[in-house]
Amino acid sequence: MPEILESLFGSKSRSRMLRFFVLNPGKEITMKEMKEKMNIDGRRIRADINALLRIKFINETSRKKIKYYTLNESFPYYVELRNLFVKANTYPQCKELIKLKDVGRVKLVLISGTFLNYDKSRLDIMMVCDDLSRTKLSKAIEMIEAEIGKEVRYMTMTSDELAYRLDMMDRFLIEVLGSPHDIIINKIPKLQNFILNLQK
Repeated sequence: MPEILESLFGSKSRSRMLRFFVLNPGKEITMKEMKEKMNIDGRRIRADINALLRIKFINETSRKKIKYYTLNESFPYYVELRNLFVKANTYPQCKELIKLKDVGRVKLVLISGTFLNYDKSRLDIMMVCDDLSRTKLSKAIEMIEAEIGKEVRYMTMTSDELAYRLDMMDRFLIEVLGSPHDIIINKIPKLQNFILNLQK
């Protein structure tokens, strides 16, 4: 799906711009922030912004000589584009999720929220990982956010922390495991049975 969108909208950078504005109505962003948040080629930003301004997809305002851009929510195809991008963000279309497997000794990657189009979830990603590299995790999350155009709500814990919280029947953890989710990686014996028992 991301490749289709890039073909439809001319480039990877423009596709990511469209996705960001559609999924973050009302949020202002500068060109500098676009380059950082969307992980796109800074040389293309001005041309793509001008193209979006021409079709009145975004609005431009200036404060203290800095230009800010926001979605024009009266754009005729806003609702259709939002539905398209929401669908494009669901798993398994989001390819950057695979980068999470390299952040340490990963035991579990569970996704919900944005990736399942499940608005009631308080979490998008839950990870159980030993010897976690915070640097690698931060970079992976940045790449995922750049792809989907939204901030990701995530939590991490070690295997020992998971075992403790399961023993304590931690309310938040039980809520996550009992809600709609997909499991990308599971190397924790008996966890699936625990989840099935919650859902009975």
